[in-house]
Amino acid sequence: MVRFLFLCFFYSKLVQAQEQKNIAFLDNWSEDSLITNTSLVRYSGCWGFTRENKEYAIIGSTEGTHFFLLDETNQLKSCGFVEGKFNSSQVIHREFKTFGKYAYSICDEGNSSLQIIDISYLPDSVVKVADFQDANFGKVHNLFIDTTNALLYACLVTPIVDGIANSLVPLRVFSLANPINPVLLWEGPSDIPEVHDIYVRDNIGILNCGENGLRVYDFTNPSAPMYTSNLLFYQDQGYNHQGWLSPDGKTYVFADETNGKRLKKCSVGGDYSIQVDNFFGTNYENNSIPHNIMTTNEFAFVAYYNEGLRIFDIRNVPNEIASFDTYPTENFFKMNGAWGVYSNYSSGRLIVSDRQNGLFLFHFDQSVFLNPAAEEFSLYPNPAEKGKQIIVRSMKDAIAEFTVSIYSENGKIIQSEMVKNKTFLSLKTPNSAGIYLVKITYTNYLQETITHTKKLIVN
Repeated sequence: MVRFLFLCFFYSKLVQAQEQKNIAFLDNWSEDSLITNTSLVRYSGCWGFTRENKEYAIIGSTEGTHFFLLDETNQLKSCGFVEGKFNSSQVIHREFKTFGKYAYSICDEGNSSLQIIDISYLPDSVVKVADFQDANFGKVHNLFIDTTNALLYACLVTPIVDGIANSLVPLRVFSLANPINPVLLWEGPSDIPEVHDIYVRDNIGILNCGENGLRVYDFTNPSAPMYTSNLLFYQDQGYNHQGWLSPDGKTYVFADETNGKRLKKCSVGGDYSIQVDNFFGTNYENNSIPHNIMTTNEFAFVAYYNEGLRIFDIRNVPNEIASFDTYPTENFFKMNGAWGVYSNYSSGRLIVSDRQNGLFLFHFDQSVFLNPAAEEFSLYPNPAEKGKQIIVRSMKDAIAEFTVSIYSENGKIIQSEMVKNKTFLSLKTPNSAGIYLVKITYTNYLQETITHTKKLIVN
């Protein structure tokens, strides 16, 4: 009961402090006892995975790697913890990926290592089965696993041998033929100082190279990858941080981790050449910073530092359709708040890690937004079957508070419902066939009452 009351209070405070639209808050986990400093940063990256039809989440903290079951009641149920080789208030960066029955955990501070964790015992427990700190591993900034080809890509590797940090390596590629014993195949490129992150599919790797923009390599032979193209200069350029390729391979969205820089939507050619087509974002006029991204063919899910979770329709000119601010506090420093996002759960749930406020669990109904937003209020399906669901959606998903009333032909009100913090309303049609009037009422920025009327045919 105490947990429930706290979550209700926390949720209501967040909604009151900042905008929230088209996203259902489900749960939040944080732990004040974790070590931190005056910045109150306790958390970093997150990742999700599914085993035996159960969905799980991982989040990193100053002390290690935390595992959670996303249970049937939409709560985050703690189900495992592995202490980091290095745990300290200095730790601000842990990242994770999964392959088969293992999770791979890295850290980019202190006396760190690559930890491999057996997740096959979940939801009961997790077991650390390997801890590598040697000529291959030590501090690592990011990692990506090509699960199809059993290859691990480690970005910005600082090997630690006998407690001594060696020279920084931009990128290393390892075989996971034996998942608990990665074998080094290649390192490079030799002509740039860093590869901050990477996305790989069908042996093609898109490298985020910080001040050196994007590069594309063919890793068909991972021991001797071939350079294919780059995007060294582009408009609104900053520190090229991270990106994600859409499932159809046609769209790549990336973020520059620099104050006031916008997200970039890119078209991807058949030769994997990349061209920036659109610039978009949230509050970039006030120096906000996007961080990590995942995409579908239709949507981009962005962990947007001080701006929280932001979801964009990217099919045409990108348009923000949903938001939830996990960090309502505003301050001069723009790299607090949302850090990581994972959106590939089949349930429609998604997670966000917030540097100060922990792990968030949300639900976003993608099906509502598969039809692009219209120029005016839309009502569909129409005609509709009696007693079935219909959706009323606001113009360009811009109005997030309105009332929908259904009237019979003789003017009798059948039902009325108000929606807040959403740009759509799902409701049932009347149980009798006929022609009805649907009135949608809202208040505009001039405090004028505006009404739109539509005809609904019920069969």
